[in-house]
Amino acid sequence: MNATSPGVGAELANKIARLVEERGWNQEDFARISGLNRHTIRPILHGGPKRQLRNATVSQCAEALGLTVSELRTLPLDRLLPRMHGKPADDEESLKLLYERAQLPDLLSWLERNRDRATELRPDEVQELLDMQAPGGPLVKMGVDTCVDMLERRRHLVCRVKEIAGTEYFEFLEQFVKLIHEKVKPAARRG
Repeated sequence: MNATSPGVGAELANKIARLVEERGWNQEDFARISGLNRHTIRPILHGGPKRQLRNATVSQCAEALGLTVSELRTLPLDRLLPRMHGKPADDEESLKLLYERAQLPDLLSWLERNRDRATELRPDEVQELLDMQAPGGPLVKMGVDTCVDMLERRRHLVCRVKEIAGTEYFEFLEQFVKLIHEKVKPAARRG
């Protein structure tokens, strides 16, 4: 079993249902292609499960959809939908832009060593990374690895916040973010 909350299971099920719909498959098609029982498929495609999805189920769904488990779990729907139609996502154009506009030798070297990580960067992250290469900018001061780690950690944090926002812990999350924002806001004004 997953260690995720039921709300996350419902969100993942909704994502799977949308991707199956995008493929044009009905319940029987998806059951046959994924190798899952129709009784397992039905709650995924019709309103999400009331409990967590098993890792094996998620794995079979991902494989049937032509995705990795990591992609299915972490990438937002808007990044997965173009793949269902065989179209390059905006991400590929952004990656091309990153390779074309990278000027800092350390960034170019990082790109050569970390092509897989570079392909995971979202368009807004690519632009932010390009902006960081200005003389005396964060890429020079903190290093490329540190800056990319920060972008990746932020992306994962935002995904987790979205997952929590879909649960009964939403009000707690809202209060927690407000408290931290009030602590950070004065510092942001000074900077």
